[in-house]
Amino acid sequence: MNTIPETAPAGTDADFYEGENLLRVVATAIMRLAQGRLHGDGLYDATVQQAYDHLVLRSLRANLKPPHSVAQMARWAREKPLPEWPIRLPEALLPPETRLVDPDTHTPTQHCAEWAVSASSAVSEVYQNSVMRGALDFARSLEDPEAYAAFRRLLIKHPVLTGAELLRTVSSPGLDAMQHLIKRAYLRAPAAHLHNGTFLVCERCHCLLVRGASGEPVCELDRCRREGRPRIGDRLPAEREGGIYQIGRPLRTFVTGPGLAEVELEEKLTTLGLTVEMWPGFDAYDLRVSFPDAAIWAVDVKDRANPALLGRAARPLPADPPYDHGFLVVPRYRFDDREDYARVFRHHRPDNLENRLNLLADDELVERARLRLTGRTRFGEGVTPQRTFLPTPTTTTEETGDA
Repeated sequence: MNTIPETAPAGTDADFYEGENLLRVVATAIMRLAQGRLHGDGLYDATVQQAYDHLVLRSLRANLKPPHSVAQMARWAREKPLPEWPIRLPEALLPPETRLVDPDTHTPTQHCAEWAVSASSAVSEVYQNSVMRGALDFARSLEDPEAYAAFRRLLIKHPVLTGAELLRTVSSPGLDAMQHLIKRAYLRAPAAHLHNGTFLVCERCHCLLVRGASGEPVCELDRCRREGRPRIGDRLPAEREGGIYQIGRPLRTFVTGPGLAEVELEEKLTTLGLTVEMWPGFDAYDLRVSFPDAAIWAVDVKDRANPALLGRAARPLPADPPYDHGFLVVPRYRFDDREDYARVFRHHRPDNLENRLNLLADDELVERARLRLTGRTRFGEGVTPQRTFLPTPTTTTEETGDA
């Protein structure tokens, strides 16, 4: 971590744009650059220019060489790990190799997306939030929670559609009422994703593979990248059946990614013989699990790269639909990738949730459900203080219910 000398007196306006505030502004700018946001006169929008200006100012105040252009700031995002930037943050918030742009795919990393989404000034403008909030509001207007569940399951299970499949989907029972949102969610696949004239689909997550820096296909999702070389599923010619469409990157990151963990958990719990309702009460939480003795578990699943931001976003789970015990669940691979994941989460969660809101890996939840079904353990017995069941019906959710 850099030790940054101060050269300007504290208390100036520029002090606001340091640390986390500066990182949030820069991350939001990188997301907008990736979306190609320019004004008609070819200038960058105000957020990008503001991020660059404050990054330069912060560098000069720290007696460090600043990026000489917005383009170089973007190169920093790809080439420089964040601990090498003139941004002071604890190491727990920025692991040593954290970058804002993936050097293989040249697209924003999940870390970048999470910091950008955490910026309050950007949340209302994020594409993912607008689509999912629109789906929730529309389903509520229809008084049809199943319409929302069907829409969300579509984005998780089928993030890529051919043009012909898209036409069939928007007219299919259960989804026809959502056709305006489906058309907003699915975007024409960019030519940059082509591999010798063909789109390649990741067999694990069913998203399109992108060309890495070496020219080899790479998956964008963290859960697939950590498993090494991608497994190629379908091969789709660019003009097949009316072209190829894929949901936008924010939806892939914050709906498809964690959604895969949600539906996998649903499948494992259903295999045990449990009844599972997905996204009950218009996405109050993710899974409502019913046991034969009428006990109800509420499960909120998050697949976040940054445990500090996850901890800060922790909120009590809505009490309706009612349940007996609630859980915050994260895929096991996040704990495997960061041995301090749980500690960082506990450090950053609100103080009033201490001893009431703790992390649980997805495989732990399945095992405890199995033991409860077989009668081999009582609820909460043998659980360490760091990963206890919640003694009151609280867990975590975020305003949109999907990040």
